[in-house]
Amino acid sequence: MAAQRVQRVAAPLRAQVLEVFRQDILAAEFEPGERLVEARLCERYEVSRTVIREVLRQLESEGLVTIVPNRGPVITELTAFDARALFEVRGALEGLAGALFAERATAEQREEMGRVVRRFSRTCGEADLAERLAMKDDFYDVLIAGAVNPVIDSMLRGVHARVQMLRGLSLQAEDRLPETVKELAAIYDAAAVRGDADAARAACEDHVRKAAAIALRELAARQREERQPADGQAGQ
Repeated sequence: MAAQRVQRVAAPLRAQVLEVFRQDILAAEFEPGERLVEARLCERYEVSRTVIREVLRQLESEGLVTIVPNRGPVITELTAFDARALFEVRGALEGLAGALFAERATAEQREEMGRVVRRFSRTCGEADLAERLAMKDDFYDVLIAGAVNPVIDSMLRGVHARVQMLRGLSLQAEDRLPETVKELAAIYDAAAVRGDADAARAACEDHVRKAAAIALRELAARQREERQPADGQAGQ
């Protein structure tokens, strides 16, 4: 049970619950649009209402939770329109970050990107969704740091927070992982090895474009599955 993963250790309890709750959302343990009842969350994570309220506020700021009038907090439900808009902005920002990384990254940052890409290539096939997302986060941490632009840092991290659920959809698709490995390797080659800003921008944009196509496909499939029971009952 999720509550068993919340350990009373050095990290603040709020931070621990936030991390577990976030991963539960990304792992689809909550349904899109599901109402979040404080008492149930307190029981699930074995913490007080104060902690749950603080965590819900943080998740709302990340776009994973939405406050609905007269209903309270619910799991954010992204439409296809929302998803396309997010990917459009993500592609532009990551393309710029890739170009700036090629121009500005230190030798250490270039080496670190290589280590992250090789680790992802070597272990992603056996890793669970949380581990894959964590490795992708490591990749973006290096990319953003090497771009040396605080505005991109702030904006891209905000977009990534909202697109996390869609990244989960794309990374769970069986046909996506090999392509993701190739795309990250292409970004590394262009940005870190060759230092080619134009090629790095193109590689980043290509990665986002292909991830968007898979995520939108999986989102549409999930929405069709959710409609089927209702459609079947209506026909009876």
